[in-house]
Amino acid sequence: MINLSEKTGEFISAVQNSLRENTFVKISLGNYKGKEENLKNVYIKRVLIKSEEKLSFTYRYKTRDIVKNYAVADGIQKVENFLDREFYVATLFTIAYDLVFENLHDKKIVLRKNAPAHQQLPPAEHDRNKKRLISSSGKPYLAQLKITDDNGKVIVNAQDKYKQINHYIDILSSLIKEIPGRETLKVVDMGSGKGYLTFALYDYLVNVLKVSAQVTGVEFRPDLVNLCNAIALDTGFTQLSFEQGTIENFDSAGTNILIALHACDTATDDAISKGISAGADLIVVAPCCHKQIRRQLEASKTGNDLDFLTKYGIFLERQAEMVTDGIRAMILEYFGYKTKVFEFISDAHTPKNVMIVGIKDQKPTGNNEAVLEKIKEAKAYFGIGYHHLEKNTGILKP
Repeated sequence: MINLSEKTGEFISAVQNSLRENTFVKISLGNYKGKEENLKNVYIKRVLIKSEEKLSFTYRYKTRDIVKNYAVADGIQKVENFLDREFYVATLFTIAYDLVFENLHDKKIVLRKNAPAHQQLPPAEHDRNKKRLISSSGKPYLAQLKITDDNGKVIVNAQDKYKQINHYIDILSSLIKEIPGRETLKVVDMGSGKGYLTFALYDYLVNVLKVSAQVTGVEFRPDLVNLCNAIALDTGFTQLSFEQGTIENFDSAGTNILIALHACDTATDDAISKGISAGADLIVVAPCCHKQIRRQLEASKTGNDLDFLTKYGIFLERQAEMVTDGIRAMILEYFGYKTKVFEFISDAHTPKNVMIVGIKDQKPTGNNEAVLEKIKEAKAYFGIGYHHLEKNTGILKP
């Protein structure tokens, strides 16, 4: 009887030859007998990552998929290890033939060559050209913001920022569809910084959706305000402007869409209150820092059922974030907004990745006293004297 290692060697040799001869399509591993819980299959394909060839493994579990990329030699070694009584069936697909490895229950090893199921090689691209709402070509503002070069090619060091901009616009595009159409949309980006999102949103509204829009970026740093205004003027974005000042002092009257991404601590509350007072159709914030509530949690030391968690600093920090943002969402509901809270971007970009969205209910039922009672109960449970957003909106007194 031919032993397992000999058959495994033949299979691995075929994999190496197919990669070398450029006939490799993919590998499928099945009939898992290993110890990892809920692992079902592994699928392997060839990819290019920054012009380097790798093997991409998709680990398929009962309820999720996990993708890991390996150098070719390391990937081949992993396949060999998998065939050592973990996966009992493996199929190598090439454009020349398909090779099936079977470890049968009676310890007989079968290696069977079949006609190829694939006639062409798949593209070995990791991040295939995706259709993005904000394309990189023909966008002078992206070049001036150092996202692309003059030819519209995304600069290597700006790849993450470009993806992040498109991810933001993708989220906002779906939210904008939920609000009423307006003759002219008045949009305010609170704490606009260097204006990456502000420019992209204006571009999307005016040049993609073809709507009339007035977009204002509010930024405290005068140098960034001057830079962004100069770029807006140079690129012909006539209804895009940037104002120097604080969120707290900005006059938001007439605003339809208010955005504040990563406004620190209570600046997020200032932004939300500006949106509420303006009766904005859409309020979108991504909070950063949660010091105001955390200080009260630490000072009050109120005993509750979560004591076993909050004795650890890291859990106390997370609780402060959840409580702060949870009350923000309830206050928005109190003022007639339908709320959503979700993760909006991976930790690879920023550890602060929660977005709070308020969409104005077009059929208001009046201030919700039940929500007000929930806010009071939450504050009492956690020993909170007041939330800054309460103070700003005037619904409760400290």
